[in-house]
Amino acid sequence: MLKIAIIIWVMLGTVLAGTAVMTVLSVPGLAENPMRVIPLAALLGFLLAMPLSYIVANKIGSGGHGSRA
Repeated sequence: MLKIAIIIWVMLGTVLAGTAVMTVLSVPGLAENPMRVIPLAALLGFLLAMPLSYIVANKIGSGGHGSRA
């Protein structure tokens, strides 16, 4: 399950980091200091993807019926 979670994390982290960066660039108040805010947004996207990828991998591993007992 760890291998599946890592693969999902790479893909989901890229999507969430890209979404966070696009959000920073589209909000004028956040885009005023891009050299500081963009790396933070990308890092937060990757960090948020870690628990989400574990949840998705758990659902895939159990066939979508919750956790295995």
